[in-house]
Amino acid sequence: MTERAIPDSSALNGWRKSSYSGNEGGSCVEVIDHHPAGVPVRDSKSLGGPALVFPRSVWSTFVAGLKG
Repeated sequence: MTERAIPDSSALNGWRKSSYSGNEGGSCVEVIDHHPAGVPVRDSKSLGGPALVFPRSVWSTFVAGLKG
């Protein structure tokens, strides 16, 4: 994977917030599940800001660590 960041994340469709995120407008991240380059991640407060793209294996390890 060569793409590590997307400068304008609003150009992508399919963003979702964690089911643990509330509606209070607090800090949370959004991800896209089926992007061909990996897993894009962005700050939900900066919809037009950049997104970081993680390899699927790295993202899976991160999520497993949070659950563990």
